[in-house]
Amino acid sequence: MTARGSDARLPRPNTGQAADQTRIAVRKAVIRLVPLLGLLYFVNYLDRVNIGFAGPSGMKADLGLTQTAFGLASGLFFLGYVLFEVPSNLALHRFGARRWIARIVLSWGVIATAMAFVPNETVLYGLRIALGVAEAGFFPGIILYLTYWIPQAQRARIVALFMAAVPISTALGATVSGLVIQYGDGVFGLAGWRFMFLVEGVPSLLLAVVTWCCLTDRPERAAWLTPGERTALADTLAAERDSMERAERWTMRRVFTHPRILGLALADTGIVYGLYALTFFLPTIIKGFEERYGVHYSIVQRGLINAVPYLIAAVAMVWWGRWSGRLGNPGLRVALPAFAGGLAIPVALYLGNPFAAMAAVTVCTVGVLCALSAFWALPGGFLAGAAAAGGIAFINSIANSGGFAAPYVTGWLGDRTGGHHLGMWVVGGCLIAAAAGILVLFRNYRTSSRIDC
Repeated sequence: MTARGSDARLPRPNTGQAADQTRIAVRKAVIRLVPLLGLLYFVNYLDRVNIGFAGPSGMKADLGLTQTAFGLASGLFFLGYVLFEVPSNLALHRFGARRWIARIVLSWGVIATAMAFVPNETVLYGLRIALGVAEAGFFPGIILYLTYWIPQAQRARIVALFMAAVPISTALGATVSGLVIQYGDGVFGLAGWRFMFLVEGVPSLLLAVVTWCCLTDRPERAAWLTPGERTALADTLAAERDSMERAERWTMRRVFTHPRILGLALADTGIVYGLYALTFFLPTIIKGFEERYGVHYSIVQRGLINAVPYLIAAVAMVWWGRWSGRLGNPGLRVALPAFAGGLAIPVALYLGNPFAAMAAVTVCTVGVLCALSAFWALPGGFLAGAAAAGGIAFINSIANSGGFAAPYVTGWLGDRTGGHHLGMWVVGGCLIAAAAGILVLFRNYRTSSRIDC
């Protein structure tokens, strides 16, 4: 397989008044839509991963969970998520983003809130699967939705801005979750970790109403744009889609079998593996610093320490989304941070003090999240329409098998070896393999030629 640039397929930029109106329309769309989408993703990601904060804060002890069982419960989310992701994204393309995303937010909010009352390990497994089914299609749906509004030239930067919600969610979520667990213990007769699930599940229910009222499906329906702005933006995006479809015909069958799509999916699997291994087990690793380095942290202090790598990563993602365009080859924009993250994480567990270890963990976190945000600008460069809906969901569906494997394998290796060293070596290997795969896919990239296999 060879991978070459898609830039030549795109129409030349408009000039004059239409170009000015397009720029204004894009700016208005970013200001109006991206904060809401980012907030949704913030809450979505927090409800998905807050089990990682609950585990070492009483949940594992109260429910009698081993490391393997905790990893399985964390990973089972992705079973339902993967199975329903493609149908969900096709439904969004057919019925419209406003209705479908509001439905997703409402259903995950109900299940996330129910996590507060989980009685045992079996019900925990069931709720995690149900949460995955409820959230299926949300992330690829947002990536698809952005293709309805943002021209290709600006898309990588806007995707990075939107995906900054991931580190912000984890950073603030760690601190907020720690505070809620510590000071909410006993409220309504609930343990602190149960109260955390309750408090963090309710905002999703409210945001479902906001989504229904505020999201706009397409530029053509945006009453908050002038008629000229609506026409200019819609024409620009339509011209891009037509150019892609003329360059290459994508049927749904071809989307699900093409080597280019499968290669991207496998590369993203390695990046997602690193993301979720860190997300679910970093709080546990930080707690392990106490024994290893002879220090003691409160629940809130552990949350604050957990927040540091993600706050730095949030800034780095926005900067990388702007600066990495200078690299030209979009594969390098993904491979370089993934490679840096893969080298950094195993080193973290062999350093002599917690400050050095956290510096290495921070490098890995920055690498994973910069690679992930840069990655999601790739499929939109050659897929459009229903093919984009199915292809983006299909890539994310396969990649999230890494989300299932990462916490389970990391927990299983922790039980077998009594530590996290081997698990983090696996994380490093997955990230380096992902970087290598992307470089192979884009090895013959030329800005004057189109991506082809």
